[in-house]
Amino acid sequence: MTRRAAYEARQRRRANLIAGASTLAVVVLIVLLVPRAPGWDAVRASFFDAEIFVRTFPDLLRAFVLDVAIFAWSVPMIFAMGLAIALARGTHNPALFPLRIFGAVYVDLFRGIPVVLLVYLVGFGIPGLGLPRPWNSPYIWGTVALVLTYSAYVAEVLRSGIESIHTSQRNAAICLGLSERDTMRYVILPQAIRRVVPANMNMLVALQKDVALLSFIGPVEILRQAGIFKSLLANFTPYVGAAVIFLMVTVPATRYADYLMNKDRNARS
Repeated sequence: MTRRAAYEARQRRRANLIAGASTLAVVVLIVLLVPRAPGWDAVRASFFDAEIFVRTFPDLLRAFVLDVAIFAWSVPMIFAMGLAIALARGTHNPALFPLRIFGAVYVDLFRGIPVVLLVYLVGFGIPGLGLPRPWNSPYIWGTVALVLTYSAYVAEVLRSGIESIHTSQRNAAICLGLSERDTMRYVILPQAIRRVVPANMNMLVALQKDVALLSFIGPVEILRQAGIFKSLLANFTPYVGAAVIFLMVTVPATRYADYLMNKDRNARS
């Protein structure tokens, strides 16, 4: 091992020790000080009742399956729509300029409206037109609201990836005889999508949490189920159980997104 490598290893060990000690100190302070608060007993009874947690947790897990299902069928639609909008915004063909304007308006509109507001507008507004079943289903229109919102964010992430590819690659592909369409399909998009995987992973984490907003328009998913238990038991512990279930999914996904971002950063350096 070189002297520089040994020095860097010592610095990493020192940084890890300091980080561990500071984290331990914060945890100890929380454990010691929070129970001393005057209202801790009431908070513990209302939010951290072990008996209620154990009783309601299995039903919350079963309700979470609906969240996972909505997430699973929303992701492909979000990616497909986001890619279409990104390509529309990036087109340089004068004949397709209206598509470019449409893409810009779409992104500005749906990124600017809060998700919960769009869920209300779409989830209550469209079924209010008196559509026959199953077209008045809150599952359908709640999914539409999520797709409209998140495809706008994903479109911008994909567009940033497309624009990060150096123009020399596009020019080289055209010189080799590839059409504009084939250049985008075989040269630009494969590299662009690979570059934005970490950012899109973060979008997926946010989407998994925002699926719970559909409970406002009817579906009995985990948030609605926790609310039902809260009303029946006059206790907020089911909400804590729902939070634990979300953390079981989002924390590993977030860590994996961080891993991908670090891997991509190291590959570029």
